Amino acid sequence: MKIRTRVAPSPTGDPHVGTAYMALFSYCHAKKNGGEFVLRIEDTDAERSTPESEQVILDSLRWLGLDWDEGPDVDGPHGPYRQSERSEIYTKYAQQLMDDGHAFRCFCSKERLDEMRAKQMSSGETARYDGHCLGLSQEEINSRLGAGENHVVRMKVPDEGECIVQDELRGDINIAWSQIDMQVLLKADGYPTYHLAVVVDDHLMEITDIIRGEEWINSAPKHILLYEYLGWDMPRLIHMPLLRNPDKSKLSKRKNPTSIGFYKAMGFLPEAVLNYLGMLGWSMPDGEEKFTLDEMIENFDIMRISLGAPVFDVEKLKWLNGRWLRESLDEEGFADRIAEWAYNRENLLRIIPLVKERVDVFSELAPMIGFFAEGLPDVSEESFQLKGVEMENVKRYLQFSLWRLEAHQDWQRDSLNQLFNDLAAEMGIKIRDLLAPMFVAISGKPVAPPLFDSMAVLGPDMTRARVRNALTAIGGVSKKQVKKLEKEYRQL
Repeated sequence: MKIRTRVAPSPTGDPHVGTAYMALFSYCHAKKNGGEFVLRIEDTDAERSTPESEQVILDSLRWLGLDWDEGPDVDGPHGPYRQSERSEIYTKYAQQLMDDGHAFRCFCSKERLDEMRAKQMSSGETARYDGHCLGLSQEEINSRLGAGENHVVRMKVPDEGECIVQDELRGDINIAWSQIDMQVLLKADGYPTYHLAVVVDDHLMEITDIIRGEEWINSAPKHILLYEYLGWDMPRLIHMPLLRNPDKSKLSKRKNPTSIGFYKAMGFLPEAVLNYLGMLGWSMPDGEEKFTLDEMIENFDIMRISLGAPVFDVEKLKWLNGRWLRESLDEEGFADRIAEWAYNRENLLRIIPLVKERVDVFSELAPMIGFFAEGLPDVSEESFQLKGVEMENVKRYLQFSLWRLEAHQDWQRDSLNQLFNDLAAEMGIKIRDLLAPMFVAISGKPVAPPLFDSMAVLGPDMTRARVRNALTAIGGVSKKQVKKLEKEYRQL
């Protein structure tokens, strides 16, 4: 049987290095065994999914050197490869599960479910659906449907016993059915949840080996049960260890840059980033740390994956990137990569209109536009001692701006201008006060070329990273402060 693997990102934000990590191992496992690698877009979150995010995912994975045999932009026999285009398929299988007695309609209100879970948690029980709608007669169901009542479709789960999750790396994992919720399969809007869609898609796309993060282990019983209910063979499961911050916490953008685009904008080589991801949880037989994608495929063995907690250390990545720069690039290659990264005609044509009227001689350009290629500006708390803006408000303005920027997709000058004007109005402050710390965060200086144009040139990954860098420079935002600020932000 031909091995088929997949990566299935959601187009709801910046492409995460964790996505690239799973994609790399799935790609190598398939290619080592003469198999195929599929890219599927899980875009059933209609409110947050965007075509722009999908394109960034495709561009980021291709920048790293990964490609796919089938996907939304590569024709294949198992399409379509966007879940939003497969709604009728999920509805069909949800109906089959109900017809076979493995799923049921649930009309419980959010208020009832919240009250139920609160009681369960207060008594020390696992919060899970209590089966309230399991016993509804067909007559009552038809009556409620006829009245247009909102409802979801849930799967049935055994009350007793255990599910044995067979993991290729970890062996058998026993999970009690009493810990597994009666998962919603179809939401009230008719869209499938992840759990139904992933099982249906993996089966119909003939995926044989599922490589995913260990956070999905507790969901595996739901998927195993759905495969059983539908009469399908279960793919092999390989649960990878999660990437960690240096303090061993789960890798997160609050403590470490996690966007693939950030590392591209910083000037890392894609070969080095891919090489580093390959080192995390796996090693070459000879112990060599610098290797190409082809070398990784040639030597790849899924059983060599370590179950320890791999630490994503940017300093180690910089060291490895330095080796690639020095050992793999001659002078001409070095020059080509610099030009490809930032010092190219296309980038200059975007920057020149911002500074042309301020320049009398070319030598004035370097200090004026150097921040565009600076990475993360060297700023400190002193950098944010701004006239008329207290430090407490500097943190508040930067954090609110970051939250707004993280949700923003249309990365153009005018839309960024509108974003900040709207935010200032909602906060009841002057736009110049809101922007004062942003100038320092973005350029390292209180005065710089036009801010919104500069942010458009820098792009979303670097812009957001610089705001996070600024927050770190002024002491960060504690968990207690975050809760307070979140409450204020929600009230805007």
